[in-house]
This record gives sequence, structure tokens and C-alpha cells, in this order.
Amino acid sequence: MKDIIDNGKDEEWLKAQRVNLTPSSGFSLVGVDRFADARGELYTIKAFNAYQDALEAKKSKKNPEEYYILYKDAEGNFCYR
Repeated sequence: MKDIIDNGKDEEWLKAQRVNLTPSSGFSLVGVDRFADARGELYTIKAFNAYQDALEAKKSKKNPEEYYILYKDAEGNFCYR
């Protein structure tokens, strides 16, 4: 999934997806539907109040590196891990 998130290809389109799926508070676990669009369509799996809960959910996936946690930092910047 790393190539979908930050490879520079279609960066504006991907940034818009990240912004749309990032909650105003808390954390979202997201995945990529590679069949929906050639670029990969991001989709929310579940929202969490605590980062630790989102991280545990990510680690429980078969391929955790194919999922990301979206959130806003203290300054309101859109972030992912």
C-alpha cells in the first residue's frame, strides 16, 4: 500500500482521499481497493478513539503493511502511519 499512499503518482487525488477519510478526532484504519480504480481507492475499515486500538487492529490484519492509520496531529495536519 505504501506505493498508493506516497509514490507521488496522482498525489493530489490521493491527498484528497486521505483528507476525506481522516476523522476530525481519533484515528481511521484504511485499506486500498485496487479493483475500484487503477490508482487504488482508499476505504475506511473502522474508526477508533485511541491510536493504540487502531494499531492493534492494523497488526491483526493478515498483511498489516497494506493498511494505514489516518489522523490529524496536534497542529491539525493530516498524517498517516
